[in-house]
Amino acid sequence: MKKVVITGIGAVSPNGLGSKSFKAALLEGKSGIRRIQSFDPAESSSQIAAEVILNGFSFSKKEERHLPRVSQLSILASLEALEDAGLDPASLSEEEKNRSGVLFGTGGGSVEFMEKHYEMHYGKRSLQPSLYIIPAATAGGLSSELSIRFGFRGKSHVITTGCTSSTDAIGYAFHEIQAGRLDRILTGGGDAPIAGGILHGFSLMKVLSTQWNHAPEKASRPFSKDRDGFVLGEGSWMFMLEESEQAIRRGTRPYAEILGYGSSCEAFHAVRLDEEGSGNLQALKLASEEACVRPEAIDYVNLHGTSTQLNDRVETRAMKQFFGAKAYRIPMSSTKSMIGHPQGASGAAGLAATLLCLQEGRVHPTLNLDLPDEDCDLDYVAHRARKLEAEYVLCNTLGFGSKCSSLILKKCSR
Repeated sequence: MKKVVITGIGAVSPNGLGSKSFKAALLEGKSGIRRIQSFDPAESSSQIAAEVILNGFSFSKKEERHLPRVSQLSILASLEALEDAGLDPASLSEEEKNRSGVLFGTGGGSVEFMEKHYEMHYGKRSLQPSLYIIPAATAGGLSSELSIRFGFRGKSHVITTGCTSSTDAIGYAFHEIQAGRLDRILTGGGDAPIAGGILHGFSLMKVLSTQWNHAPEKASRPFSKDRDGFVLGEGSWMFMLEESEQAIRRGTRPYAEILGYGSSCEAFHAVRLDEEGSGNLQALKLASEEACVRPEAIDYVNLHGTSTQLNDRVETRAMKQFFGAKAYRIPMSSTKSMIGHPQGASGAAGLAATLLCLQEGRVHPTLNLDLPDEDCDLDYVAHRARKLEAEYVLCNTLGFGSKCSSLILKKCSR
């Protein structure tokens, strides 16, 4: 089996455009959550979100009109990931392009683009919709947009499995290269679900934070007893995955080697997780077995940490079952405390946060963990970043549809 390494990272986040800005914001504990700016949220019980502000980054008017926002965010993140990896797609031979693919993870895909066009169709008929409404609104077109832009002619697939989407896309990309079917894959994920109808739908489910409209940066409170729901987020975090020997020949210095991926479905409920955490535990065990890394060897965990009462409690319970007594001694943190919940892009965001911060010998904090919860009593690196030299790391995701997915990686020295 081939070794698979991550050679490039791109980040377009609510709290930082580009990997350097994203990393600095994480280590400083800077939140990207604010009152919604893209539309008037006054009639909503939750009026805040983690929106990406594209200051200094722009597309042509034609591209802005025809490209869904999730595509725009993901193109920018992909450009940075390729540059970071030192890989110029134009320099690849025809055969190399044939062995280069795209595996993209998203939960909602082009939902805001579709909502905008439904509004044009049923209301503002004076506005001319995009000629590309069908391909742009079709989820499968998201990976094609990246493949066409970069000339990658291998597999071009979209993985949409809810909140675990980008973790699953990275896991599938890992297996494709590991098995020798492709040499390099642009992977990760993106989501842009901040739109009036989507906000209303989540509000009906009563899963959004509503108590912190006056102080948005305090709203995402993973593992704090007074948490009252997640904050809707958006963004894209992309990676260049390569077969290890090929990457070494190119002279690159990888961030990490992917060792194991595990995924499960509790088959329990459409939106709720089983209190016992059995599905998450199964995914953790599968990742550990494939990686040949025992739980006690893991030095850090990036948690899903949504800031909902149920999910945080269940994830904590799964960690205790997986790690045993060591669960209390492993630093863990939730990236969502600063970027909200970017839905299917969550796993990619957490992985990028983990690898970028560890390059500085630190792990980022979990913000707003102000009130101890007897059901969430692990070390969540509260409030401030912490120095940590980690070798093996675990990135965990879980979500709607009873799905749970985990990745285990070994950090490389750059």
